[in-house]
Amino acid sequence: MLQHERAAGALLPEYHRATPECPQPQQWSMIDSMTAEVEVLEFIATLVTTIKPRLVVETGSFLGVSTEWIARGLERNGFGKVVSCEFDTVVYERAKARLEASPLKQWMELRNESSLEMQVEGTIDLLFSDSDIQIREAEVKRFLPQMNPNGVILMHDASSHLQVVRAAALKMEDEGLISVVLLPTPRGLVVAQPKAGRA
Repeated sequence: MLQHERAAGALLPEYHRATPECPQPQQWSMIDSMTAEVEVLEFIATLVTTIKPRLVVETGSFLGVSTEWIARGLERNGFGKVVSCEFDTVVYERAKARLEASPLKQWMELRNESSLEMQVEGTIDLLFSDSDIQIREAEVKRFLPQMNPNGVILMHDASSHLQVVRAAALKMEDEGLISVVLLPTPRGLVVAQPKAGRA
């Protein structure tokens, strides 16, 4: 949070270490080391306007920057809602204050709870998994039965350096649960879709 405050909205060069799939991470921008890369945020907002989700679920809100980017896409569509959860109470309170002051607040619902306990009603059209990396596989599996078969699952922090999320996504693909594309961003981004029931 201190890094976010010090940056005061200024973009910084991404400082994630180089990986074989992304040898020049400094070409990307970041707001802070916890929020997704700016280019990834732009990609997510464009994905929202492209697939027109009615229900987006985000895990690991942090300060709500990515939640707002999702909401920008929803506002442009004119419908939909993003339900986002943050487990850490202190971080949640900061995010809540920020999002309550946002002109996009009608499109967002922020909750202070674990993604593994959060109850969301309805069919999920877009899932953005960006919580603690150790539980990403469990949370994707938890929400998979609620996923629109033609919906999209995003898993952040899937670089070959971080490995945990990447391995989890590829394991779920091997298990026949999802189809995976690995985008070569500095921190890595999985773009996936449920295998079952797809048109």
